[in-house]
Amino acid sequence: MPLVSFWPLVLSVYLCARIFVMSIPLYQVDSFTHRPFTGNPAAVCMLQQPADALWMQQVAAEMNLAETAFVYPVEDRFHLQWFTPVVEVDLCGHATLAAAHILWQQNLVPAGTPITFESRSGLLLAEQIDDRIRLNFPIDAAKEFAAVSGLLESLGITPIFVGRNRDDFLIEVATADELHSIKPDFRALGKVRARGVIVTCVSDDPKYDFLSRFFGPASGIDEDPVTGSAHCTLGEYWSNKLNKTKLSAYQASARGGEVQVEIEEDRALISGQAVTVFEGTLLG
Repeated sequence: MPLVSFWPLVLSVYLCARIFVMSIPLYQVDSFTHRPFTGNPAAVCMLQQPADALWMQQVAAEMNLAETAFVYPVEDRFHLQWFTPVVEVDLCGHATLAAAHILWQQNLVPAGTPITFESRSGLLLAEQIDDRIRLNFPIDAAKEFAAVSGLLESLGITPIFVGRNRDDFLIEVATADELHSIKPDFRALGKVRARGVIVTCVSDDPKYDFLSRFFGPASGIDEDPVTGSAHCTLGEYWSNKLNKTKLSAYQASARGGEVQVEIEEDRALISGQAVTVFEGTLLG
């Protein structure tokens, strides 16, 4: 038999082996919305086992979304990590919501069964409540904190409160008009030592209790469309200010998104919807 006749078989075996070893399901989900192309997009990478951190960072940079979630099963729960295009983060709400959405949608977890994630922020619970996904996150309260040099100047705002949680600055402004009109100097804001800056105000729309925007150029995200983890701070702040434990919020980015927050002792229950935009296969 001529040697050349072996090559189709060799090529077939090679391709099958490569697909078996390298094919990884990958999804893009819009979180905190029920409509595609609104809310906050996150990639969800479904793994079978732990992956190299450098590889995950490269995948996140390739996806070039605010966050990419990496998920793999561990006994009766799932391990979860989040990466922006430039850095791994300790907590991400919208990508957690996206990961839970995919696990239920793909029948990897039976509908109605709560999901427990282990993460750098401890154990996180996701539940299906009516037509929403509810995340159980730790509160990250902001304490009053002096504005550092360049913070307010880069935003061009006059605050009525400046605080700091574990990773972010929290700034309240007086009106929705001031919130909507912010046009940050992202280069200057990126020099502020913080994961990001949350700017908020009481809502001028009776449908919501408060509004917010989130800027994170130091983390590779100039403006995040909808930031679930920021509501671990916002929920606690507005709960105290408005004397309410259940709040409705809107993140007033260009894409926009709705978040429901309920405060229970030291936990923030953050609820929202999600929709899958596309699914594919990662080969690299």
